[in-house]
Amino acid sequence: MSASGDGLIRTVAWVVDHPGPTASAPLRREERTIGPPGPQELLIEVTACGVCRTDLHLAEGDLAPRTRHCTPGHQIVGRVLHLGAEVQGYAHGDRVGVAWLAGTCGSCRYCRAGRENLCPLSRYTGWDVPGGYARYAVADARYAYRLPEEPPDVELAPLLCAGIIGYRALERAELPPGGRLGIYGFGASAHLTAQLALARGATVHVLTRAEEARRLALELGASSARDGYEAPPEPLDSAILFAPVGDLVPVALSALDRGGTLAVAGIHLSDIPGLDYQRHLFQERTLRSVTANTRADGRAYLAEAARHRPVVHVQRYTMDRADRALADLAADRVTGVAVLVAD
Repeated sequence: MSASGDGLIRTVAWVVDHPGPTASAPLRREERTIGPPGPQELLIEVTACGVCRTDLHLAEGDLAPRTRHCTPGHQIVGRVLHLGAEVQGYAHGDRVGVAWLAGTCGSCRYCRAGRENLCPLSRYTGWDVPGGYARYAVADARYAYRLPEEPPDVELAPLLCAGIIGYRALERAELPPGGRLGIYGFGASAHLTAQLALARGATVHVLTRAEEARRLALELGASSARDGYEAPPEPLDSAILFAPVGDLVPVALSALDRGGTLAVAGIHLSDIPGLDYQRHLFQERTLRSVTANTRADGRAYLAEAARHRPVVHVQRYTMDRADRALADLAADRVTGVAVLVAD
């Protein structure tokens, strides 16, 4: 790494070179020049970056790359190195977080209605703009988050996507107070969302194929943990599908009580098989998708997480092993969440 007085930094970053299975090595490292920040931007030294299944979808080609050789990573924790001339509310050295939503138009009917996650011109960290699989990143200060000095970087990073998206999914699932929640799949986002629901007084049932994940669910307070295709021990008021498996949609709908809601939390989902109206949707069962998040979601979740302090199960990887982290995620060798830390 080398720096110049104008805020330019020459460094090495991971990029998606040729999307495909992790065995084909879709990521490679290349030299990059980063910065200087624009008028409303921050130049950030990355200290930790969570590894998200969305990064895996991008690397493997499930999500079409929007830019050539984009750097993945959208759960960034770091320190401000340089500020754009118009940035307010930040200072050099501040601890800052960067999440999935990187920018919106601010003027469309969705933005004006507080639904900026649906903005047709929305941009995303690690998809439209370079992300955090690097030692440095540039972000729009208006879409970043001021972070407290505690907890440690590796525990904060997963909150910036896994936590925020889980929060929105829980809101979309419309879980009633003291309700019964089913969680399908139990990775990074699910293990944080389960703790959020438990802190709110819910009963949580986890349905997932991985035995180690089922053990973790019970340790965190879930009332039951079964295979994803089994029925929970009682009807559910709400359910969230985190696993990107369309076959589980009718399974989860069948587990809902009358009036229940299933929220599908992933950005990518395999094909959903045919639904039987009487068995899956009748009696006012609802199927909903979850699309990104708003900044209000992010602020609300981070404030709530600061109160209930979720236990974040982390597998650490140094930044130079990002390809290994994605391969482990693809092979279900990650329990909790993988986090890249500065070399």
